[in-house]
Amino acid sequence: MVAEQGGPEDQKPQSDEARSAFSQPAGVGRPAPPTEEDHPTSEFALPSGVAPEPAPGAGSASGSAPGSDTTASAFAPPRTYSAFDSPAAFTPAHGIPMIRLTKEAPWQDRMRTMLRMPVAERPAPEPVQKHDDVGPAVPRVLDLTLRIGELLLAGGEGAEDVEAAMFAVTRSYGLDRCEPTVTFTLLSISHQPSLVDDPVTASRTVRRRGTDYTRLAAVFRLIDDITTEEGEVSLEEAYRRLAEIRRNRHPYPGWVLTLAGGGLAGAASVLVGGGALVFMVAALGAMLGDRLAWLCAGRGLPEFYQFVAAAMPPAAMGVALTLTHWSDVRPSAVITGGLFALLPGRALVAGVQDGLTGYYITAAARLLEVMYFFIGIVAGVLLVLYGGLQLGAQLNPEERLITHDRPVIQILASMLLSLAFAILLQQERSTVLAVTLNGGVAWVIYGAMARTGHISPVAATAVAAGLVGLFGQLFSRYRYTSSLPFITAAIGPLLPGSATYFGLLGIAQNELDRGLASLSTAVATAGAIAIGVNLGSEISRLFMRVPGAVGGANRRAAKRTRGF
Repeated sequence: MVAEQGGPEDQKPQSDEARSAFSQPAGVGRPAPPTEEDHPTSEFALPSGVAPEPAPGAGSASGSAPGSDTTASAFAPPRTYSAFDSPAAFTPAHGIPMIRLTKEAPWQDRMRTMLRMPVAERPAPEPVQKHDDVGPAVPRVLDLTLRIGELLLAGGEGAEDVEAAMFAVTRSYGLDRCEPTVTFTLLSISHQPSLVDDPVTASRTVRRRGTDYTRLAAVFRLIDDITTEEGEVSLEEAYRRLAEIRRNRHPYPGWVLTLAGGGLAGAASVLVGGGALVFMVAALGAMLGDRLAWLCAGRGLPEFYQFVAAAMPPAAMGVALTLTHWSDVRPSAVITGGLFALLPGRALVAGVQDGLTGYYITAAARLLEVMYFFIGIVAGVLLVLYGGLQLGAQLNPEERLITHDRPVIQILASMLLSLAFAILLQQERSTVLAVTLNGGVAWVIYGAMARTGHISPVAATAVAAGLVGLFGQLFSRYRYTSSLPFITAAIGPLLPGSATYFGLLGIAQNELDRGLASLSTAVATAGAIAIGVNLGSEISRLFMRVPGAVGGANRRAAKRTRGF
């Protein structure tokens, strides 16, 4: 019993050194468990009562069926995830190159680079215009942006250039995450302040379109001032200048436009072999057609019927010359000159440009508009030609084979045609000389290739139009304005007026094969003009300093590449 109870040394109380300083003294009971608030848990821990989602293939201990309403952790991999077939990482292995926008480059190139960049890779905006600490008034900035885009789209600018201008205005006033959208008649822009705030969206409809390149140049100057750090343009100042641009009168009165239309038709008739008398008759027919179209517009008729009315007087003048049997006058040259003044070259170039840059809805709408205008011209000319044939007019389609090589006279006529076209487009007087010279160069290139080199007229037209686009883009970068005033009027001498006339004449004489072949040539020539202008503009940007990634990364393609 003594051995089981231990020795006396085992029954002595332990010293303070043998006992822990944190142990409870004798006679003190166990403390109560702490409350729930005293137990801080991780914010990523599952709440009580929620079971983790079982792994794929594993059975559920509770016997719940697959697809039951159980909540898993937000950080758990999804049910379809597989480590052996995992998707590619969002960030590539080599990283995302940093984009540095070149301040010396025009705002068109800088903003076009931004538009062609993925949204996640766009750098944060650097506000150019100052505002108070509260920030810019988002609804007013969006409204100003839409009004500027409306003027540009109504003036004939391409959809990509309009989006670039809208993007430049919003970023200059400090709005990030803005997405403009441009279609043929609708402009919209959306701004999302942050990832958790509701987006603000505004839209505007373009109901009227007019040709005034002076107004277009003024809008470009306003955008350039907004995007330049040297000039401070507040929202109130921008609204005031925009109102002045809208109120400004056209630089040329109506009677000057009528004379310009006559000069354009007369110069075009000289290009296809006419003389002084043909020049006068073609000019008179075009001026009559212009006044008749203005009369129809005053009565509220759509543009289709205005084109029908404008095409009838030149054709009637040509038929009248045939009935009077004037041997020294070519009626075909008179009718062709009238067609030159009506062919919608501006809308054609803009439509093809939108298609080449990926704006297919806007391109389809523009080309449909061109088709309606062309059908109106065809209807007006065919009505007169059918009437002339019933009266016994002897219209000879073989006149197309007669060539008149008068280089000096034709070069002067092409320059006069471009000058008259520039006046009809309401261009600034300071740009008229440049576009006149550009039109003369285009005709020299075309004549040297088609007449002297005996190259296909369609190929020669494409090369000449490419040079027009190249020079027009360089001119616009030198003056920091739109390229349309330097391009649209210069392609006037290249328009397929004679091919259109002979195609209509073949249809009127029931020679459908010959007529459709000539109209196909006219369509191919028009397409060559539009593609050549766009290609020349793209080539010109290769020689410019375009903003891009550090290390000389290549310029991004527009919208998509190889259809992917």
